[in-house]
Amino acid sequence: MSEVGMSDNVNVIVSNAKRARKLTPEEIAEIEHEMELYPDKKAVGLEALKIIQKHQGWVSDESLLAIAKYLAIPVADLEGVATFFNLVYRQPVGKNVILFCNSVSCWITGCDKMKRHIGDRLGIDFGETTADNAFTLLPVPCLGDCDNAPVMMVGDDLHRRLDFEKIDEIIANYQKQD
Repeated sequence: MSEVGMSDNVNVIVSNAKRARKLTPEEIAEIEHEMELYPDKKAVGLEALKIIQKHQGWVSDESLLAIAKYLAIPVADLEGVATFFNLVYRQPVGKNVILFCNSVSCWITGCDKMKRHIGDRLGIDFGETTADNAFTLLPVPCLGDCDNAPVMMVGDDLHRRLDFEKIDEIIANYQKQD
């Protein structure tokens, strides 16, 4: 993102957010723990974003402002980190986030068909969440398991050598958990 674009984005965050939300005691304790492991507060930014996401499900503008205030770092720096890492969610996501690999290896092994099948089954496309907030489907450039392509992750679970039947079974298993 250009400097102007980043500046505009930060201005929107600051103007859209009435104020930073209050961090919970649990979030603060975890951030404080991370601060013991890093040389300065700025280095804790990514870890703080991940902590907030773990507790809140995603990182809202109000949460971003709260982290920036707590760590005493510029909002622009933190927003740069948040938007660079594709696993920091800046919008609400469903209970189960499906990270669908669309790398060359997965593409060669038919990931386009698998992605269409998931989309048809759940009624969503990349970047969308089901109406019941159970699933969000996101593309990722690589999950690092190319010899078992096509692959996807749901939460922390890696699913390999996908086919239509496996996808149906995976989705059904997560629906049972809801």
